[in-house]
Amino acid sequence: MNHSRAWLDRLLAMQHAVRDALRVSMARQDLEHQARQVRDDDGDTIFGIDIDAEAVLLGHCEAWARHESFVVVAEGLPPEGRTFGVNPRTRIIVDPIDGTRGLMFDKRSAWSLAAVAPERGADTHLSSVELAVMCELPTTRQTIVEDLFASRGGGATRRRIDTNTGASTELPLRPSAATTLRHGFATICNFFQGGKELTARIEEEFLRRALDGWVDGKAEVYTDQYISSGGQLAELALGRDRFVADIRPLVHEALGHADTLCCRPYDLCTVLVATEAGCVVTDPFGDPLDGPLDTTTNLGFVAYANQNLAKKLGPVLAEVLTANGVGRR
Repeated sequence: MNHSRAWLDRLLAMQHAVRDALRVSMARQDLEHQARQVRDDDGDTIFGIDIDAEAVLLGHCEAWARHESFVVVAEGLPPEGRTFGVNPRTRIIVDPIDGTRGLMFDKRSAWSLAAVAPERGADTHLSSVELAVMCELPTTRQTIVEDLFASRGGGATRRRIDTNTGASTELPLRPSAATTLRHGFATICNFFQGGKELTARIEEEFLRRALDGWVDGKAEVYTDQYISSGGQLAELALGRDRFVADIRPLVHEALGHADTLCCRPYDLCTVLVATEAGCVVTDPFGDPLDGPLDTTTNLGFVAYANQNLAKKLGPVLAEVLTANGVGRR
């Protein structure tokens, strides 16, 4: 794309506005108000805290439309997105708050996610993304945040910001180089009801094989159930986690569950940040991760901090999934 710099500046400005609006809103409102259910959309439930971010996004879209024609895809909009201008050449996919549940109770920061791809209608896919931008949305107790962004083939950038002063510093974005999961964070997502028993069985067997057994009485691998797909990818890119897998679509299908809440492409629209930083992200069986650039398609993914871990652990996970009756979709 030939307008990447302009879109980077626009998306950062929008996400910073979301961050500022949330800081004001969270300081004024109680937790019950933020956590109230407003409506159910095809993508996910919309809570009170989401409405502030949605208004900010649409306001910025109106301003961008004075200069560009584009399609924006986000929760709360029609499934095909909303077109601004005529003959759009660009698709913008946005999750204004990824990690709503943790942030609305002021437990943990969330992330604002956005990505840019050439507009190809139904043929626009996750693999089409050429620019990805993600900004941390802090709790009320937090003043230091991270901005992460990447362009395809151009590497990834980390910028740390002091929200009190506005001062920013660029820092290295360095995933873990560890070749084992031992004494590191490794997680198979198990957030919500439905599939917990099977998921736990898969995780236990996977870790046993990945570690070649463990020492009883020792905490050798740690889990972090961070309810934010973008946040999980950020943790990998920042060197804090070594492995994360979200196999919910496969588990739910194996159990015969329908209409389940899983990770969707808009939750993963910033996967480019992780891969440009050096992480490896695939589908649960090691194939390329892809899907339509929308808010409704269920996706599973596996992310590794580095190529060595991916090469070592990918076949193990695939074998464990198959042995537990969880197959390819």
